[in-house]
Amino acid sequence: MHVRGNVGAVATQALVNPFYSTALDAMTRGDEPAAIIAALTAADPGREHRQVHLIDARGRAAAFTGSSCIDWCGHLCADDYSIAGNMLEGPRVLEATADAYESSRALPFGERLIAAMAAGEAAGGDKRGRQAAGLRICTTEDYPALDLRVDDHSAPIDELARLYAKSLERFVPFVTCLPTRDNPAGTCDREQVEAAVEEFDPARSAL
Repeated sequence: MHVRGNVGAVATQALVNPFYSTALDAMTRGDEPAAIIAALTAADPGREHRQVHLIDARGRAAAFTGSSCIDWCGHLCADDYSIAGNMLEGPRVLEATADAYESSRALPFGERLIAAMAAGEAAGGDKRGRQAAGLRICTTEDYPALDLRVDDHSAPIDELARLYAKSLERFVPFVTCLPTRDNPAGTCDREQVEAAVEEFDPARSAL
């Protein structure tokens, strides 16, 4: 997964091609997502073994699932989101993920993503079982607002949800004090940083 603030995100799956990260440069230029996917796959002789999907900051998405990816495999693109998977129990995994994402618009973004992941897992998820989960959120800056990852865990989405809740206690409000494009100095007064942490309301978090 490669993400750039105020630009977009691209994920390469199945037999991963790390060079698909160049899609972020194309999105920075404003290229159409479908054209970006076409260019990436046309230049890759191993494309039929890959999955790639992307979404730009305008909510435009596109995806490709190679013919040699292992069933069940496929992708689902809609306004403002993209879902893809391979070695899944079936298409219902993507459908359940999308349904949960659509129906949880009132939640903070991070909770909404975790709810969607949990729904996909409940619908069968990866037919090999479960082991890892991750959550990376970018906003307007070059650095992620939140980047969580769980590896080699018996209940990775539950652990991801726990880490997300923990991040709201201090890390997320602390990040609001870091330098930004509009405020290059950030908040350097430690008392102001502590006040921001104390006053932070997780229920109103943009994440």
